[in-house]
Parts: sequence; structure tokens; C-alpha cells
Amino acid sequence: MYALKNKVQLIGNLGNAPEVKSIEGGKKLAKFSVATNETYRNAKGDKITETQWHNVIAWGKVAEIAEKYLYKGSEVALEGKLVYRNYTDKDGVKKYFTEIQISELLMLNPKPAQS
Repeated sequence: MYALKNKVQLIGNLGNAPEVKSIEGGKKLAKFSVATNETYRNAKGDKITETQWHNVIAWGKVAEIAEKYLYKGSEVALEGKLVYRNYTDKDGVKKYFTEIQISELLMLNPKPAQS
């Protein structure tokens, strides 16, 4: 159980194409959002679908794969860990972020043909 201390697994769809930046030493960072849907029936029997949005980051080789193969709407399976960060904006307000830093990426649909 030791390996399960901070582990996240998701299957969802990208809300946007990955935003990729090269940083120190040419290492790449990819950022994108993934939507997951949960469907259930309420007390009246109506079908309800709730969407959750997750901020995702990938480094190095995983970022390169995301840049090359992922696009808005891609269905992916992700595995990684939760990371928390914060900063103080120009107005002195502290901002907090929760992200999923992925270590594994599985593409569940093919890249569309280039036109």
C-alpha cells in the first residue's frame, strides 16, 4: 500500500490542446485540462451527468508525447499524483492551485489525420 499514498488515475477528455513550454535546459512542460463525467439517477429518476475539470501537468518525455499526439477532445487515461502550489499575485492575494502531475499517459483514440 505504500505506493498508493498519493496516486490519481483518470479517464477523460481534453478540454483544450496542451499548452507546451520549453524551460531550463530544453525540458518541456505541458499543461492541459481533462474533463471526467459521472452519471447517476436522482431521487426522481432523472439521469444527471456531472462534469469535473482537472488541471494536468506533464514534464519531459510525457510532455513531448502530449504535445505531439493530444488535441482538444482527446480521450486519455492518466496516472500521476496530486501536487499543490501557491503564489502571491501582484495585488498581494495568495492563490492556490491543485494539479495532477502525470507520470503515465495512455491515448484512447487516434490522432486525427493531418489536412
